[in-house]
Amino acid sequence: MTKALYMDDSYLKEWDANVTDVKDDKYIILDNTAFYPKGGGQPFDEGIISSNGNTYNVVYVGKFSGQISHEVDKPGLKVGDKVHCKLNWERRYTFMRYHTAAHLISNILYRRANAKITGNQIELEKTRIDFSMKDYAPEKLRDFVVEANDIIKRDLPITIDYMSREEVMDKPELARLAVGLPENIKEYRIVKIGDIDEQVDGGTHINHLNEIGQIEIIKTVNKGKDNRRIYFILK
Repeated sequence: MTKALYMDDSYLKEWDANVTDVKDDKYIILDNTAFYPKGGGQPFDEGIISSNGNTYNVVYVGKFSGQISHEVDKPGLKVGDKVHCKLNWERRYTFMRYHTAAHLISNILYRRANAKITGNQIELEKTRIDFSMKDYAPEKLRDFVVEANDIIKRDLPITIDYMSREEVMDKPELARLAVGLPENIKEYRIVKIGDIDEQVDGGTHINHLNEIGQIEIIKTVNKGKDNRRIYFILK
């Protein structure tokens, strides 16, 4: 099983690993990786894997049957190869800033409107959050973002913790997704923003809120029957 280094250190940019499996000359399994696999609305990481003087571009990362698979752009890597990996850091860091901002907004939606997240998509230029909310009021959503920006000024720390399934079930506010929690997971990773928010989450995040910058709404959408959508950018 691949050790997911990004779970405990989102700022790890380079690391060494060993190739443990290769499929079709281009799908590479490593014994440990900081490349984030596509999931939870966060895109996969890009970067390079180097070995024996050769460099391979990582063009896709996914998680299949519990293993993190790295698709590279050419054949050559073999089982047993020792490799050096390097993230496209600018891309990753942008996703980290957007992801933490999305957590902050979802916290306010939950506290102010009892809204749960029904979907989200992080991108390099903007991020989308879908959520359940009875009353569609764009001015209220803009007030929520003003509140988020005020909290950012406090520069609260973001920390990682772990809880058992039993502990999480005793605190239902930790699970903000409308679909609930997968039953097969026994230990959950918890992302905390100071003393104001904690959520079950497996993605990458910044260490301090001021790294977000400022959140700006670019569009709100009423999708009908309590389904709402907000698009925002970071400045």
